[in-house]
Amino acid sequence: MARHVTRTTVLALTACTALTGLTSLSGTAHAEGNARNGEIHNVIYLLGDGMGRTHVTAGRQRFYGAAGKLNMEKLPVVGQVSTYAVEKGTDQPALVTDSASAATAWASGVKTYNAAIGVDTHENSVPTVMEQAKAAGFRTGNVSTAEITDATPAGMFSHALLRGCQGPTYSAAACLPAGETTPADPTLVTPIAEQIARNGVADVILGGGLARFEPADEQALKARGYQVLGRFGDPAVGTDNGAQTAATQRVATRSDLQEVRSGKVIGLFNRGNLTVERSKQLAPDGAAIRAEPTLAELTTKAISLLGNNSDKGKGFLLQVEGALIDKRSHANDAAQTLEEIKAFDDAVKVASDFAKRDGHTLVIVTADHECAGFNIIEKGSFTNAEAAAPPGNVDSGNTANNGTPLRASSGKKDPARSSGTQNGAGLTGPNPAGNFAPATFRTADDPSTVQDGSPEASLWLTYLSGNHTGADVPVFAGGNAYALLLARQLDNTGLHGVLQRALGLPG
Repeated sequence: MARHVTRTTVLALTACTALTGLTSLSGTAHAEGNARNGEIHNVIYLLGDGMGRTHVTAGRQRFYGAAGKLNMEKLPVVGQVSTYAVEKGTDQPALVTDSASAATAWASGVKTYNAAIGVDTHENSVPTVMEQAKAAGFRTGNVSTAEITDATPAGMFSHALLRGCQGPTYSAAACLPAGETTPADPTLVTPIAEQIARNGVADVILGGGLARFEPADEQALKARGYQVLGRFGDPAVGTDNGAQTAATQRVATRSDLQEVRSGKVIGLFNRGNLTVERSKQLAPDGAAIRAEPTLAELTTKAISLLGNNSDKGKGFLLQVEGALIDKRSHANDAAQTLEEIKAFDDAVKVASDFAKRDGHTLVIVTADHECAGFNIIEKGSFTNAEAAAPPGNVDSGNTANNGTPLRASSGKKDPARSSGTQNGAGLTGPNPAGNFAPATFRTADDPSTVQDGSPEASLWLTYLSGNHTGADVPVFAGGNAYALLLARQLDNTGLHGVLQRALGLPG
């Protein structure tokens, strides 16, 4: 007799399986009714900027093989997140978001226009979950491989009409939407670096972007009790945009970070974004970029500082961004994209391992959007952009499936537009400007003799564009029972509610 399983039964079984996994992971699975009980509760929220489903799959295959798993995939709860923004001043969906509007969605729970940080679609300032957590007595941290003033980290602890208003000085072009006058709330056109240095929202701030800050910002931070790693500049040089240079500023280093034991700290390890992992790997011993800590190291230190200083009955909120997945996808650089996925996933392991030991920590791993239409294509095939003519769309068995008009396939590459397989799309080869060929990589399953960039490599990767797409992104979670709230399809604004609920914040 056939056994019938209803959709309700399947959902119940899924929830039980996830809860079992959470119990194993954290040592305790709290029910909603008794989850507080005066215990410490932490949330570590990790963002792979630009990381779509295919980024995750390609990273798994590259480093662990087809049957392997990234650390994020080992978390017991999986869902998916819609990411659209809205047009400015309206509720009309803008189907492809940028990082600013996406960060505002999860940080503040509202849809807004692309380029907006911490304001709604009508330019009203909206509180962030990190601001709420800080006010409620939680410790807070913000870590990124981008400039700490960039959109994703900025979304947790600043408010700006335009994401480009980073500093060091005010510029109407960067801070004020075209045709608008200065708003009643001057914060919204205050450079983000100035806001960060003076608002005290995050206790631990680690990332890049030293060039966005000035000596006055260093003094403001010290007045609030921060340890400032490195040096923000020479006060005698002046405050004009660009006055502080690499000669007057000193970036923080790994050794600076290792010396920190407690308290509030800001460490900026590059004047711009942090260096991509592949470049650090290829750099000679003693190169300055070798002194930059990895994202896993930054995450380890942030957790240590926040966890050791949590007040009784409270915990911490930490956001960690692997920013360069997005930036290397924009460049259609598959080799560096893969290394950044691995570096981000190493940071996920740090968070997950802490959650296993701690028993009170919710770990969430997701993305703000997908970038560049990353795709895994069949070995030996080539992209439409390389073809002398579009692919065929003719079904001889059923003419109803044929395109109109019919398109005959040449099955040939256009030699002017393709230079063959490459290790890093568009960046190498005899004709890099016209190279649309797949980037090919050996995987953990390939024989050791197979080389990256060869036709024999089994992982063939392509990009659709150089910009974001509107695809949903995955979310992985574990650590305590609040992870179950993510075992579904939800919008990025829904992430805000999960963060609030897990921390016991009102809203």
